[in-house]
Amino acid sequence: MSYLPAFIAPMRFTDPAAALAQTRLIYDNSIAHLRQAMQRYVAGEDLPGHVRGCYPFVRVQTDTVTRQSSSESSRLSYGFVAGPGRFETTLTRPDLYAKYYLEQFTLLLDNHGMALEVGTSNQPIPVHFSFAEDGHVEGSLSPQRRQLMRDVFDLPDLAAMDDGIANGTHAPHPGEPQPLSLFTAPRVDYSLQRLRHYTGTAPEHFQNFVLFTNYQFYIDEFVRLGHEAMQDAASDYVAFVEPGNVVTQKVAGIASALNPTVVTASEARQSMTSENLDRHASLAMTANSKAPPRLPQMPAYHLVRADGSGISMVNIGVGPANAKTITDHIAVLRPHAWIMLGHCAGLRSSQQLGDYVLAHGYVREDHVLDEELPLWVPIPALAEVQVALASAVTQVTQLQGLELKRIMRTGTVASTDNRNWELLPDNGPQRRFSQSRAVALDMESATIAANGFRFRVPYGTLLCVSDKPLHGEIKLPGMANHFYRERVDQHLRIGIRALELLREQGIDQLHSRKLRSFAEVAFQ
Repeated sequence: MSYLPAFIAPMRFTDPAAALAQTRLIYDNSIAHLRQAMQRYVAGEDLPGHVRGCYPFVRVQTDTVTRQSSSESSRLSYGFVAGPGRFETTLTRPDLYAKYYLEQFTLLLDNHGMALEVGTSNQPIPVHFSFAEDGHVEGSLSPQRRQLMRDVFDLPDLAAMDDGIANGTHAPHPGEPQPLSLFTAPRVDYSLQRLRHYTGTAPEHFQNFVLFTNYQFYIDEFVRLGHEAMQDAASDYVAFVEPGNVVTQKVAGIASALNPTVVTASEARQSMTSENLDRHASLAMTANSKAPPRLPQMPAYHLVRADGSGISMVNIGVGPANAKTITDHIAVLRPHAWIMLGHCAGLRSSQQLGDYVLAHGYVREDHVLDEELPLWVPIPALAEVQVALASAVTQVTQLQGLELKRIMRTGTVASTDNRNWELLPDNGPQRRFSQSRAVALDMESATIAANGFRFRVPYGTLLCVSDKPLHGEIKLPGMANHFYRERVDQHLRIGIRALELLREQGIDQLHSRKLRSFAEVAFQ
């Protein structure tokens, strides 16, 4: 026998804000039930059955391929279903995803004119995903009670979390609805938990534009710039967040920006770029935050704007495995773009240490995505990101024309999972890299780009040449220190400026159909 919360029947909505409110009601009802049951279980009570709370779902059904979209909606590459049928997805964390869900609901109603159905799904919420940010009540259980948890509560089920939808391999069973989003609610919750673990910051702090780097020097400079922005009353950024959820707020003028408000139906469309339903409202509740005794595996730092369109930066460390891991999880936040800023080996004799490489293609010898994204799938350069990066280099360096070409080369970047590739005796990697016309080599860029392609997140890569192993210029301590001092600040400012340019041009330009498949899900 199941021990369930009070049932909330499915309802139909033509008001996106009302649909969001119902989603929140169902989710909060299930979470409260699970938390109360867990508290009773920890206290030693015998519960009246298997405890279960389920995720809310949203469903849309249409019998036509025709869309009724406005001119504004028709420019977007998302917000509509692929054709006639029944489409559905489970939802989680409406507190975190309020603005995102509101936009998706609004676009579905605009495009199809059909009511949205919101109800309680039959997908259980694993009890671990119901705990509050600082809730670890299971730690006080005896070994015997902890062993019995599986019989009393639903635990995470990996079968409900696979990436078949994103990978293009998902095939609904007969009578099963088609997916509305790339990720199911359990998959989202799993990644939100992992983000806390790997980055040391809460998912609420992540911004819609992300920088990745493989060197701490870049993070040190980002921290300096972040604190500098907090002393600038004219800055658009309102807070800077470091591991441990340590928040530095701007010197003045941010209190109102951190107070979320609920929109009415008539305001729903206009609120997409406002401060309403700000997922970063939790910045006002960080009194107990403190720096961790040691940095997490891939620490994240967040330069926050009130509307969530600021910049997050993550030090992914070295290697494609880390690059895949972190992008697997950040993808559920549906960022508008991510860019890799890192160091690379220059493969051409004409390159100098400190030169930039703007990737326009990738040789994938990283191997971590071979199962999810076959090697025959091309990973194209995205014009909007390429233009933004090239423009940012021009603006920051103040160079143009031939002078710009002297310090920046556009070409293929090869990524390998073998850090010591140059020591292999048969020269095989060198031969392949030469045949590919690669101009630079690193270990992470192809993974970042390929996972961006896979998860429909616009991506780009701007690397800086730190050594030239094929030409006898290997990385030595003295050379490296000089190189870092000369280039890190400029390189980071270029990356930040590129993301600002992408933000300024508007996300309707950024989210193009180049990353969408034949029968794509409706959610961005």
